[in-house]
Amino acid sequence: MKIRPATEADIAAAARVAEASYRVAFATILEPEALAGRTAAVFALRFAAVLPGLRVAERDGAILGFSLLTGQHIDMLFIDPAAQGTGAGTMLLAEAEVRGAVSLECFRDNHPARRFYERHGWRVTRAYARELAGRVRDFVFYEKQSAELDIAAAAPAP
Repeated sequence: MKIRPATEADIAAAARVAEASYRVAFATILEPEALAGRTAAVFALRFAAVLPGLRVAERDGAILGFSLLTGQHIDMLFIDPAAQGTGAGTMLLAEAEVRGAVSLECFRDNHPARRFYERHGWRVTRAYARELAGRVRDFVFYEKQSAELDIAAAAPAP
């Protein structure tokens, strides 16, 4: 398996992963009508507009998952439900951290994702509610110090 920058040719596959992942991960969090609006076509339009921030996990030519960074924030990290447990999520998260990712947002009730991030050293820094898909939803905000900050914090003061 390898992590690489996405190309235009990857957009459709990444969008299909996003749609499938959304439907599985958020089935108990979002209403069916909210999930219905999260189609591969909608994701493909978004990915085309932000292609430089998109990375894919690929094995034998198949896209297993993807991450999307905006600046130092992880906007999305999803794995095809059929590829859960393959290590693709861990590899995508590690690659995002190497690129400088220090924050992400997660549904408060997305317990599998929260366990994943916490297992990898991410910590909740605040909880809040905001509008998404026509309703106010509960979220948590995660942060993780970058390697440079870890090194600077460990260095003795001059």
